Amino acid sequence: MTGLKKTTEKNLMVFSGRAHPSLAEEVARLLDTDLVPQSAYQFANGEIYVRYEESVRGCDAFVIQSHTSPINEWIMEHLLMVDALKRASAKRITVVMPFYGYGRQDKKHRGREPISARLIADLFKTAGADRLITVDLHADQIQGFFDGPVDHLMALPILTQYVREKYGDQPLAVVSPDAGRIRVAERWSARLGGAPLAFIHKSRRTDRPNETVANRVVGEVKDRICVLTDDMIDTGGTIVQAAEACMNEGAAGVIIAATHAILSDPAVERLKNSPAVEVVVTNTLPVAAENQFDKLTTLSIAPLISRAIKEVFEDGSVTSMFDDDAQPALFRP
Repeated sequence: MTGLKKTTEKNLMVFSGRAHPSLAEEVARLLDTDLVPQSAYQFANGEIYVRYEESVRGCDAFVIQSHTSPINEWIMEHLLMVDALKRASAKRITVVMPFYGYGRQDKKHRGREPISARLIADLFKTAGADRLITVDLHADQIQGFFDGPVDHLMALPILTQYVREKYGDQPLAVVSPDAGRIRVAERWSARLGGAPLAFIHKSRRTDRPNETVANRVVGEVKDRICVLTDDMIDTGGTIVQAAEACMNEGAAGVIIAATHAILSDPAVERLKNSPAVEVVVTNTLPVAAENQFDKLTTLSIAPLISRAIKEVFEDGSVTSMFDDDAQPALFRP
């Protein structure tokens, strides 16, 4: 009687939703693999159907989907993809969400509000996710919402490398758009040779979404190129007000740098008319053709995500990717 042959070879498979296929294709190419073919479409009433076209049994699955507009539709597709993998006996399922949908709703500001970021984590766990990979969460505590490992990647090396190479020969100041993100600005400062720090003192209206008032700049920005850093640009109101405040304080110029380019209307018009000389973002979210403008520079996040997937697949260390200032070169394609 011939015994059954047992294989211990791991099988990496990369899957993509329909929200941002070009990013997933680049990630797969950097991993020297192909995206798994699948059928995905909507029924007449809007329900989503997903089916993989080849066996996924026993695989180490990485499911990439950017939570972009229409965000609820793409989150639902992401959940269905995970559920399909679980029911098809994938061995381990890692959800890759370059932008974590509902990440700004991480706590209750007033009574009778949901904590939507926690609900998103619970939904993916229920669907069958074993692990999450995401980039620049709006709030660090979201990592604790998911019952399992969360790899929180930072676009910092990619963005700071670009700014350092293009503007490093000029006097810089790193400016946080609010006091709450000063720790991120400190990391930027360290990567930009100890550039001085400043922040914008502002107030936010809790009764009206996406609305803040920039009051004044706290810190020295006069005659310096201000690097305004944030995790995302949505309607652009906050960051443009901050840029104007810097220029009013005598800044030599302003560069806006953010990871997630949501660019909800009227962000593009605001940014085009802002005093910023350049707006630098990554492609965690797709930027539609109509949202492209001359000042906009988009850097690829694919090298960062592919490297993280490789570390997870090989049971390596994702944290080590950010341990050394020399690491940014590893994130180039």
